Amino acid sequence: MSDGKESFPYRLTEADPGESLPVEEPAALVSVPEPASAPAPARHPQAEAGIENPLRLLFWETTCLCNLECIHCRRLDTAAELAGQDLTTEEAQSFIAELPQLGSPILVLSGGEPLLRPDIFEVARFAAQQGLPVALATNGTLIDQDVARRIRESGIRRVSISLDGADAATHDAFRGMPGSFEQALTGFRRVKAEGVSVQVNCTIARHNMRQSEALYQLALSLGADALHLFMLVPVGCGVEIAAEQQVPAEKYEEILNWLYDKSREGRIQVKATCAPHYFRILHQRAKEEGVEVTRETHGMAAMTKGCLAGTGVCFVSHKGEVFPCGYLPVECGNVRRQSLKTIWRNSEVFAWLRQPELLRGKCGVCEYQKVCLGCRARAYAATGDYLAEEPYCIYVPLKMRRASGCAP
Repeated sequence: MSDGKESFPYRLTEADPGESLPVEEPAALVSVPEPASAPAPARHPQAEAGIENPLRLLFWETTCLCNLECIHCRRLDTAAELAGQDLTTEEAQSFIAELPQLGSPILVLSGGEPLLRPDIFEVARFAAQQGLPVALATNGTLIDQDVARRIRESGIRRVSISLDGADAATHDAFRGMPGSFEQALTGFRRVKAEGVSVQVNCTIARHNMRQSEALYQLALSLGADALHLFMLVPVGCGVEIAAEQQVPAEKYEEILNWLYDKSREGRIQVKATCAPHYFRILHQRAKEEGVEVTRETHGMAAMTKGCLAGTGVCFVSHKGEVFPCGYLPVECGNVRRQSLKTIWRNSEVFAWLRQPELLRGKCGVCEYQKVCLGCRARAYAATGDYLAEEPYCIYVPLKMRRASGCAP
């Protein structure tokens, strides 16, 4: 199973370092649907015209092999067999070589556990030679001193290490391997000692939702460059634990407000991922404070927006399938059959996702639509329609409140 939480800061402009997104394996492959309640034309006009969005982040699931046994993973018995379908070194280098033509995005090497792929450092070095910023998304348990050195020498510029709790008991129970928490912390320190940037990632679910402050303090004590909290998306392996682990929408709102408060402290870069409604909260809170949202006041959060699936981000699976993000299991093409450039520019799914005015439900009328967009993956998981409203947002848009007589 993909580590599911790995990310790396990307540049919104040439001078803007610093934003990130999650990595996760796609759920079972599905056919490409048109939006459920509004059938699309035979070809979306944007796809026909070849309108292009610069690609900011590309996440590649380098392998499905993993050395842990996370409680929600469905690949434990089949990983070795599936690994035989991994892209070859040549196939990987072929699509990586296209990336400079698409905006020179950050390339995030994910998994599974990418350190189990024999050519991982060869591929990383090749990507760096193309001028691409390269990140590694790992569970951290396989990083000895030699691996840490090779990470640095291969040109990897940031490593994200996932923790599923602020203590060994919480993390190890979820990961299915006693000692994995301490091994991850040791790996973190070894990478940091090599001078490579390191961040901590954690998916927030019921088992750890009261540990946010402890995770924050842990990240500070480790000297992490960032702490990124991911909100569970009930697709892929997340389906296995969604019923018992999904955090209620009201609790998400509380956590996101807490995260806003931490961001204002300025002690470490903190970010909510798979929680686009954070950007609505940011603008609400800034308005209450009488502060304009600018890069000077709110950092990179002022320079980006919520869901970027298919608009600035895409995901390539271990066997070449291309998805809008690792959580949205709608295949848009395959790099074994098409060039990534063709897929990115001409996919009809990407074209639909690049039209926020087509969003439905309360996302379609929300005054924060263009800074949030709602999580397209959660909308798809809940309804089968990736343009439907975000199901884990409690906010009621002004237009809806006015229509019901609840607002002037």
